[in-house]
Amino acid sequence: MAITIDEVYETASMILYQNFDIRTVTLGINLKGCIDSDFAKFKKKVYEKICYNAKSLVKQAEKIESKYGISIVNKRIAITPISIIMETHPSRRKFLEMAQTIDMAAKDSGISFVGGFGALVHKGLTDSDRMLIDSLPEVLSKTERVCAFLNAGSNVAGLNIDAVNLLGKMLKETARRSRTGIGCAKFVVLVNAPEDNPFMAGAFHGIGEGDFALNIGISGPGVVRSVVEKNKDCDFTQLSEVIKRTTFKITRAGELVGRELAKNMGVDFGIVDISLAPTTAEGDSVAKIVEGFGIEKIGAHGSTLAIALLMDAVKKGGAMASGNVGGLSGTFIPISEDLGMIDAVQKKALGLDKLESLTAVCSVGLDMFGVAGNTPAETINAIIADELAIGIINNKTTAVRILPIPKKKAGDLVKLGGLLGSVPIMDVNKYSAKKFMGRGGRFPAPVTSLRN
Repeated sequence: MAITIDEVYETASMILYQNFDIRTVTLGINLKGCIDSDFAKFKKKVYEKICYNAKSLVKQAEKIESKYGISIVNKRIAITPISIIMETHPSRRKFLEMAQTIDMAAKDSGISFVGGFGALVHKGLTDSDRMLIDSLPEVLSKTERVCAFLNAGSNVAGLNIDAVNLLGKMLKETARRSRTGIGCAKFVVLVNAPEDNPFMAGAFHGIGEGDFALNIGISGPGVVRSVVEKNKDCDFTQLSEVIKRTTFKITRAGELVGRELAKNMGVDFGIVDISLAPTTAEGDSVAKIVEGFGIEKIGAHGSTLAIALLMDAVKKGGAMASGNVGGLSGTFIPISEDLGMIDAVQKKALGLDKLESLTAVCSVGLDMFGVAGNTPAETINAIIADELAIGIINNKTTAVRILPIPKKKAGDLVKLGGLLGSVPIMDVNKYSAKKFMGRGGRFPAPVTSLRN
């Protein structure tokens, strides 16, 4: 079914009054062809390939914005996982130099973030993978636009506990080196990571992709909140239908933008990710959608059911609108980037344990939450492992972005600035899993891995 201009203009009120936007256009770039035994030449090839294609993305995206009046908030690049292309140059110094080269390319071409400075370690760690992890505190504190990731497990491979056990120490050092711990906001650890995710910090250009792929991330928490508030008396089924119809409309607009942009750039169109991604703008809150359902404050009993209802309706609405829905698609529930979530934490309606239960039905996981800087590294590892286990057992993507903020304690509020908002420091269980996590090895793949 062809997408019509009328469908796009139907979103006019959403754009003007409800914060609807295209959250990101992310161009995936295959960098394997840049590999060179001469590291200086290697860096030059990477810089030139990113710059050339990123400038085209920015130029064509601005034309689309002008044509349709839909804001494209972020123009981003995702690259081949860096540990793969750095196999012949595994040193901390060279990882940092490559990160700074990529950072410069992003800055010079007007790109907000580059994702893919990471590794696929779901079954084991290469020397390059280990060197990458060792380099991350410097990389994340000495660059502005480089985002890093690790895929530490899958429902087929299980969970690499040895990799997870390297992260607590790395994150604490990253936080120590960066202003208010903000470097940690550019790192995420996942299981079942999709290769076509346009959102940061987990975006990367998968090894199963072609040379280029353009992926679109749309977001409309304010739009969904508006229709929920207009339908206060409908039952669960009717509420789901209302959200599905709204998601259908915004997905169609996103696909039109994505396909036209890809055509103008001469690259393959990938997917539309329909995740509801909140911002610090007033009304642009997933927490407020849930509270619009009739939950007094997100975190109250019933919140998990409410997130499940929202997730299901968003996915169904997107699937009806496009045959190219992918990425993560559903709803994010970050703490720092959602004013309603921040308020719930501060009022003690939402704690870390309840947040973890919400992630069992959301599209990602524990996202952008803060803990005290003196939290033991092994406790951070255990928090990460708990969340990733949810993804392994339930055959879904889950992820963790945790910020151990130096010199802060539970109850403090730390301003990160910009789109990252403010992060309240959450209470952490004082009892330890150090001996358990110290066993190491690999959590075996669940029985779902045998289904074929």
